[in-house]
Amino acid sequence: MAGKKKILIVDDERDIVRALTIRLQANGYRTVAAYDGVQGIFMAHKERPHLIILDIRMPAGDGFSVAEKLKESKRTKAIPIIFVTGSPERDSEEKARGLGVRYFIKKPYDPEELLDAVQRALETKSFHPPT
Repeated sequence: MAGKKKILIVDDERDIVRALTIRLQANGYRTVAAYDGVQGIFMAHKERPHLIILDIRMPAGDGFSVAEKLKESKRTKAIPIIFVTGSPERDSEEKARGLGVRYFIKKPYDPEELLDAVQRALETKSFHPPT
């Protein structure tokens, strides 16, 4: 069971944040939200979530730069990240894997696929990206 794991949702589209919040809370998770990259980094340090769901295309720091900054910080580097994005860039998924991102889910996403990815990312105790 999920217990009360805390998930940080970082996405500039408030409707997406709202939809994710409702779905995750209905499945027993606590959520916090940020609406741009800078706020996302701040909230990750402040809230110390168990997992971060991160959009790629946002103002004030795209998902890649946010993920890089989180991986550079001792306080946040072990937090698993799931990218949920509508980004059309072909190399986005490869770039995400290089940053140690656990899952890469394209919008529009299947809610069950996302919940499954969340559960699997939270079950993985430690993650070491390839060097």
